[in-house]
Amino acid sequence: MRKRRQADTHDSSTGIDLAPMLDFVTNLLIFFIITAVFVKESGLTVNRPTSFEQENKEDSKSIQIQILDNGEIWIDNRAVDARAVRANVERMSAVNPDAGVLILAQDKAPTGTLVEVVDQVHLGGILNITFSTTQ
Repeated sequence: MRKRRQADTHDSSTGIDLAPMLDFVTNLLIFFIITAVFVKESGLTVNRPTSFEQENKEDSKSIQIQILDNGEIWIDNRAVDARAVRANVERMSAVNPDAGVLILAQDKAPTGTLVEVVDQVHLGGILNITFSTTQ
């Protein structure tokens, strides 16, 4: 009889008790959910100003750069490449050193082209930039 008792206890001890492990995993899950930082993707919303028809005396002295819906850049009533903006701005600012730049962008003008033009104007030595939109 004695051998049988030892055999019964031996059979019952071979199973793995998963209850403590499940409790531990549940506690970890709750901890990570509570301490998790929910990442919110940041974006940049740009509100372009509305168009206006007034021209100030300062605007008449400004170097006007137009950006069309299709991405074309116009300076002095002629189309130029984005890489030629810097040379044109330097040439025009040599004639009138106090002049700023007025960028007239149409509503659907590509933002990348606008940023590229602003970069070229900065490289041309002018930091006084005014933005406006046309329809």
